[in-house]
This record gives sequence, C-alpha cells and structure tokens, in this order.
Amino acid sequence: MIASSDQSTYSHLIVHERRFPALEAVRFCFGAHSDASPLRKIKMSTKPDLEIRFERGLFASRWLMAPMYLGLVVALGMLTLVFLRQLFYYVPKAMSMGADQAILVILTLIDLTLAGNLLLIVLFSGYENFVSKLDISNTVDRPTWMGTVDFADLKMKLIASIVAISGIFLLKQFMEIGNNSTLDASYLMWLVIIHLTFVCSGVLLALMDWIAAKSKKR
Repeated sequence: MIASSDQSTYSHLIVHERRFPALEAVRFCFGAHSDASPLRKIKMSTKPDLEIRFERGLFASRWLMAPMYLGLVVALGMLTLVFLRQLFYYVPKAMSMGADQAILVILTLIDLTLAGNLLLIVLFSGYENFVSKLDISNTVDRPTWMGTVDFADLKMKLIASIVAISGIFLLKQFMEIGNNSTLDASYLMWLVIIHLTFVCSGVLLALMDWIAAKSKKR
C-alpha cells in the first residue's frame, strides 16, 4: 500500500509531466513508465527479525577462529625457542665443526625459519581473510603483502613454503648419507616421491588458478 502523502506526491508528478513533456521523457528513460517503477509503487522488503538475528549470529561465529590464530602465536613462540636452542647449541662448536656439518646446521636453521614464515602467512592472511581486518594501516613496518593476499594467493604461498621446507629437509638427508649408514635407498626414495608430490600439487594449484582467471576474463 502507498501512503496518502506518497499518492499526492506522485499525482503531483503526473500533473507536471503532462505540462512538461521533458519530464515525461526523463521518466521514460529511467523506466518510471512501467507499473513496476519506484515512481508508481513502493515495495517494502524486510526480513523477519529472527532471520536477521540468525544471520548476525552466523557472521559473529567467525570469532571462534580467533583462539586458533592465538594458538598459532603460541606455536610461533615454541618454534622460536627451538630455533634459539639449536643456535646456542651449535655456536660454541663453530670452531670445531667441519664444512658439511656447518651446512647441515645452517639448513636446519633455515628450515625452522621457513616454518616460522609459514606460520606468519597463515596467521596474518587467515585472520584478515576469515575473521577481521588488522587496523594497522599507519604502521610503517606493515608487510606489503598484508591485506592483498586473498585465499588463492594464500594457497600458493602455503604450497611454496611447504615445497621449500621439504626440499631443504631432503637436501639435509642427502648430505647425511656419508655420515649416517642407517639411511637406506627406500627411505630416500619415499622422501623424493613426497617432495615431488608437493611440487606437482603446487603446479596443479597454479594451473587451476590460471584457468579460473582466464575464465573470468571471458
């Protein structure tokens, strides 16, 4: 139903349209000549209050992810402690260790660092994509990729980090072949197969994103 004031308004517009043909042309351009026009009738489409509250509750359920991201912060602290423990253990032995052992130590520290980077990517990007935006835009130390990594980019960064971690671990195992006689060929074969599986997964994910981007452009 249209209120009496609305009826008088629209009747006043119709009178002016008859006097001024230009106004009728404007109404025709905006589709106001049809019965479904907003100038002909007003449609009030409101959802029930229960449905609105239910949808708000669903939207607020994203905060259930917040303790998980807080747990990732704790995991990052644990990883930092392991890194420092490894560092303090090998620093006093720096003058006596050989080149191969030094390379293994460095690869171990790099492996831990890449795992920490993986945690940060999941922590920041996951929180901004699924929970809430981080209001730190005025901070000069804000990484350039924060706020620009969507779910597709997050998948690619994750698989790239996993491939790098797997490659470093595989390199460590190959370097320990001469020092460790317990390594057998089947163990190394499965390590190579797992690493190649990660690489193929990354290539397939990139191919899927490329196909999806091409289909959107069409």
